[in-house]
Amino acid sequence: MKNYFLFPGQGAQYPGMGKDLWETSQKVKDVFSCAADSTDVDIENLLFESTEEDLKSTDNTQIAITVVSLSAAALLKERGYSCAGTAGFSLGEYSALTEAGVLALEDVFPLVRTRGLLMEKTAKKLDTGDGAPGMAAVIGLGYEDIRKVIQDNNIDGVSIANYNSPVQIVLSGTADGLTAAEAPCKEAGARRYIRLKVSAPFHSPLLKEAQEEFAGVLHECTFNDPKIPVYSNVTAKLVGTGDEARRNCIDQIVSTVMWVEEEKQILSDGCRGCLEVGPGSVLTGLWKAVGGDVKCRPAGTIEAIRNLE
Repeated sequence: MKNYFLFPGQGAQYPGMGKDLWETSQKVKDVFSCAADSTDVDIENLLFESTEEDLKSTDNTQIAITVVSLSAAALLKERGYSCAGTAGFSLGEYSALTEAGVLALEDVFPLVRTRGLLMEKTAKKLDTGDGAPGMAAVIGLGYEDIRKVIQDNNIDGVSIANYNSPVQIVLSGTADGLTAAEAPCKEAGARRYIRLKVSAPFHSPLLKEAQEEFAGVLHECTFNDPKIPVYSNVTAKLVGTGDEARRNCIDQIVSTVMWVEEEKQILSDGCRGCLEVGPGSVLTGLWKAVGGDVKCRPAGTIEAIRNLE
């Protein structure tokens, strides 16, 4: 049973996630133990006892989602599901790189923990008297439509963070920039403009300081060449070498997640089925816009995995 494994990003978290996996498999418990030992974080307490508000904090969210995603991957493989290729949305790219053998399991958890801490620290510095920076989802406009709106209206402090679907784009920006973008987007035909409850303006030049600090951390970490196909958010292409993967991880913090183009490339390369490996079903929903007859199915809980069978 060969599938492409797609790993979700920040926003997929929920209290209690992963407990059903942990109760089912020793291999899952081993993933939890590796995460705890490599970060000194009480992973079981974080996942099973934290509130929704606790998990929204970027420094908690990133390691929590990564643990659950890689636990689900371990359980799937234990049950006979092999991974033909892999990709991850934003934070999920670190799980994908681990699945592809680029990152070691004991290295990925400290990396995502540090990534979250640096993003959180940088975002707090950007919180001014005019309001905190953040993100907004724009429904009903395409990628080029949004680029034109930003350019034609000379909107400063706003950039495209996520190319989620042909008609769903997420912006990152300052409080003033996001406010300034709302009316022009609606005038251009956007059906909805939704301010998101996030703790940072992810995937934007506003996180340049976090990028620069994290680059030093990444240069100290071993990046191996991929053992199976793995795709980059930054280029939407296959990652060729470990060095390329490292560069992409550095760039990813301030670059657009080109998810639609990544999905198209995965399909072009012969994918015949995908599993969303981790909490939630956001990627399953996004896949429907481009996947056609090739299906993506949730596989982040025991119930979802049993439904596959």
